[in-house]
Amino acid sequence: MASPERFSAVELKQFSTQLLQKAGLPLEPAASVASTLVDGDLLGHDTHGLALLAPYVKEIEKGAMATSGEPEVVSDRPAALVWDGRRLPGPWLVHRGIDALIPRARELGTASLAIHHSHHIACLAAYLLRATEEGFLMVLSSSDPAVHSVAPFGGTQAVFTPNPIAAGIPTSGTPFLVDISASITTNGMSNRLHKAGKQFEEEWLLDAQGNPSRDPAVFAADPPGTILPLGGLSAGHKGFGLAVLIEALTGGLSGFGRADPPAGWGATVFMSLYDPTAFGGEAAFKRQMDHIAEACRTNPPRPGVEKVRMPGDRGMARRAEQLEQGVALHPTIAPALREAAQQYGLTFPTAV
Repeated sequence: MASPERFSAVELKQFSTQLLQKAGLPLEPAASVASTLVDGDLLGHDTHGLALLAPYVKEIEKGAMATSGEPEVVSDRPAALVWDGRRLPGPWLVHRGIDALIPRARELGTASLAIHHSHHIACLAAYLLRATEEGFLMVLSSSDPAVHSVAPFGGTQAVFTPNPIAAGIPTSGTPFLVDISASITTNGMSNRLHKAGKQFEEEWLLDAQGNPSRDPAVFAADPPGTILPLGGLSAGHKGFGLAVLIEALTGGLSGFGRADPPAGWGATVFMSLYDPTAFGGEAAFKRQMDHIAEACRTNPPRPGVEKVRMPGDRGMARRAEQLEQGVALHPTIAPALREAAQQYGLTFPTAV
């Protein structure tokens, strides 16, 4: 198999910013979205990085992603905020949200923000380093009330999205970057395999009758199949419970969710920052996290496993390698972006 093309991260961010500006976004949100998407690929989340750039451009073109204005403040207390995102670019809203929470969490120890009517927010892990570099523990989750692809455990009709939840946890060394979902796989990976005519290695899906399946084509059936909750056929009650929690944090706390008419591809978002100095202290927090890291990384690996990694170890190593050697884009991404570049009179970066 041929090695994937690699591209300069700096050039990818510049190109993506220019493309989003050509499509209609002002410089600040365009740069925020571009940086977030490239960061997703740097960390290895290639279904939620630049794979989303061409779809985002199409959303701008049809007016489904707002290109001007500010989020509307729905509720504002010292440690609790709610915004109406007004269909503005999701990555820009999340970064604006982090900006709003940092001084409040510094003063109060913790602060939270819920956003409804955001556009899609891409890779959750891409935001976590901003928090951990400032010394915060961050929790971030999202759902999309307009999309249904995951059935409740024991059911056959979709109610939820994969409902990701992420946590950035500072340590004395490499931070823990947890980015998981309440489902056993994602819509993005299911769509990618379906387009490639491939199947999952395990039965992670159900057809409409509730029969387990490896084939993502069940989504194109009428009626469509669903993705299994995290835990699969035997322990999916755990993913189901996590999905319900995320719905409460996002749709529940923001005041807009699945009980309301869908507003298009987007997100309800919940984020919270915690300052360890306001709790047991920064040194004590890091002592505990460092102990966990040591206990796990030195854990004797089972057969077939080279070593135990903490959440984020592989992503941070991949990020460092790709910043030095270039971003290895999935083979489906560059052709779509070259097409978008041609449409707007831009030149896609040359492979390094």
